[in-house]
Amino acid sequence: MEAMNGAQLSEAIRRKAGEFRRLCDGIDEATASRAPSGRWSPKEIVSHLSGAEGGGFMTSIKAFLDEDTPEVELHPGQTQLSDRRARMSFAQLLEEFDKGYGALAEFVSGLSPQQLARKAHVEALKESPIGEYPTLAVFLQGVAESHITFHIDHMREILQALGKQTKA
Repeated sequence: MEAMNGAQLSEAIRRKAGEFRRLCDGIDEATASRAPSGRWSPKEIVSHLSGAEGGGFMTSIKAFLDEDTPEVELHPGQTQLSDRRARMSFAQLLEEFDKGYGALAEFVSGLSPQQLARKAHVEALKESPIGEYPTLAVFLQGVAESHITFHIDHMREILQALGKQTKA
């Protein structure tokens, strides 16, 4: 995976987050909280993509910049649906998603090549194409191109299983 610069990463994040967001347009509150058996609900998917409360992906991104080869923990199987988020409307949760990815894209756009070249240890990515010691650029590219894309497809599957039409 060839590393992108800050402007390219920012655009990729905005594009993929926008694609996900458009997919969520028109999902009503009842649908947002429903899930096929053994699967996540739309609300859980949005919560997962928003990351842990109190910083989302920004906490991990800043660790790349503030520490030498920090340990970055990812929790791939966790929805991050806290009690607070569970009480939020789907529209409010999407607003939180929009703010988080907008802030991430804005922050990334100003990063230097040296900052984007910094590495972290991410045990959860050991068996992935990204690898266990990704640069910040590769990590961010994985967030935009792999992680959000995976959950776009995930959301489409869930909506289809719930009998809802999705936008192409």
